[in-house]
Amino acid sequence: MELDDRKLKILQAIIRNYMETGEPVGSRTISKYSDLNLSSATIRNEMSDLEEMGYILQPHTSAGRIPSDKGYRLYVDRMMEEKEEEVRELKELMIERTDKMEQVLKQVVKVLAANTNYATMVSAPSYHRNKLKFIQLSKVTSTQILTVIMTEGNIVRNKVIDVREDLDQETVLKLNILLNSILNGHTIEEINLSMIKSLKEQAGIHSELVADVIDAVAEVIHSEEEVEIYTSGATNIFRYPELSENGKASELISTFEEKRQLADLVNQTLADKENHGIQVYIGQETPIQSMRDCSVVTATYELGEGLQGTIGIIGPKRMDYANVVSTLKLLMDQLDEIYKGKR
Repeated sequence: MELDDRKLKILQAIIRNYMETGEPVGSRTISKYSDLNLSSATIRNEMSDLEEMGYILQPHTSAGRIPSDKGYRLYVDRMMEEKEEEVRELKELMIERTDKMEQVLKQVVKVLAANTNYATMVSAPSYHRNKLKFIQLSKVTSTQILTVIMTEGNIVRNKVIDVREDLDQETVLKLNILLNSILNGHTIEEINLSMIKSLKEQAGIHSELVADVIDAVAEVIHSEEEVEIYTSGATNIFRYPELSENGKASELISTFEEKRQLADLVNQTLADKENHGIQVYIGQETPIQSMRDCSVVTATYELGEGLQGTIGIIGPKRMDYANVVSTLKLLMDQLDEIYKGKR
């Protein structure tokens, strides 16, 4: 007997419904899935075939069906194949776009410095994400589990977790289903004590491993990516006496060369989701210590699909704010047009 597309869709519907409710699933419930458009009688026949093939079980007479281990295995394998293909295609697409955009941004920062006569910076586009999309546990050795974590923006990170027991494949599979059914779509802030308690209770003797996985998720979501930053016009600082006296200029130049504090500024700008427009920092408001005698104007540009970056202009407190703000607005519009043209 062959597992055709119709049987596969019914099996997936049974598993999804059972994961949501924990109750055996009947043919009437499945018939309500709008994308199937099948009668209850047809679904009952297909469910009988699926049971005969070993993908679902009937816990007792007159009850609905529940997934078997074989059914879970097929569901997870298919889901993982789809996710891996999705990630592969997205990576190829975004690598192509990002390479082109970085060439544009290198030119942008030079033009910006020449047009404003201030120091300028721009960060390469990167994903700014915080929601969990998918978790996959895989047995590496008898004492190690590989945790693959996909977050919003389809960024994939791996972490190896040490375990104190030799888990069989069936246990790993059930833990995968448990973790994904409860955690997917949540930010780390939304994964509260109640959810963690529920996870640990359902994991039973494997609650310690679940806690380690949650810690790994938090680490991945909160980890800061290395930010690539392009700068230009740092020597424009010497145009302004108030910035070039008492060693101030050399300190500012060092900030532009080292870029660590600039990366902190970018991360802070991207993290502040409520203020993703143009922001003006004057003097002591400036987040960077070496720029407390300057004004810093930043803007967040967005290229779709979660790609974001920061543009910054650094100059004296007497800078031409109107010109700087209008220049940044125009630049963001141009970047949006360039991005659309490359899609």
